[in-house]
Amino acid sequence: MKIGILQPGLVPDVILQEVGDYDTQFRQLLAGQGFDFETWKVVNGDFPAGVDAADGWLITGSRHGAYEDHPWIAPLEDLIRAIYASGKPLIGVCFGHQIIAQALGGKVEKSDRGWVVGPTLYRYDDKVRLVNAWHQDQVVALPEGAEAVASSEVCRYAAIHYPGHAYTVQPHPEFRRDFTQALIAHRAPGVVPPDLVSDAASKLDMPLDSAEIGAQFARFFREKRLA
Repeated sequence: MKIGILQPGLVPDVILQEVGDYDTQFRQLLAGQGFDFETWKVVNGDFPAGVDAADGWLITGSRHGAYEDHPWIAPLEDLIRAIYASGKPLIGVCFGHQIIAQALGGKVEKSDRGWVVGPTLYRYDDKVRLVNAWHQDQVVALPEGAEAVASSEVCRYAAIHYPGHAYTVQPHPEFRRDFTQALIAHRAPGVVPPDLVSDAASKLDMPLDSAEIGAQFARFFREKRLA
């Protein structure tokens, strides 16, 4: 099964050299599942010819806001709606989670609750999962037909299921310790409040439940179901 990775953001060069790009992390998260991958850097205007260029689709994170005015936002939303209509499975993470909701009629805003960074607890129906996060924007209104399946203390719609079509999450199961540590070193200064940075750094060695969400992604790609 071929997974098309749509990349709406670029990792800073210093982080890229240390730990790799956004798509590399998803290839690692989904390694051993029998998937093939191809990446399109939509942030640079690089788009696939159409929805049939892959069997399933994944939209990564980005430093950009889904509501910002960039020339690639509208074409990406058009592609999301085309993927949704085709019935091909679609996964979105962080920005991907937000842009899918926005493209399908939901709403995304910069949260008045501020930044969420580092290992964070998310409540699913069956359990609590600890996953890395790095965001300030949130989905604040669901598209019609979508259902929230996870939340956190500051994020009501932390995971969204679009039955038979898509599954999206606000946190970053693909972020490993080294990547979050690199973000703390190179992206947090002057942007993220110091107390949040210190708290995130203190939790970097906590065991994460990222592999469980990665397994959810793989299951959804193959069967379009969460469990």
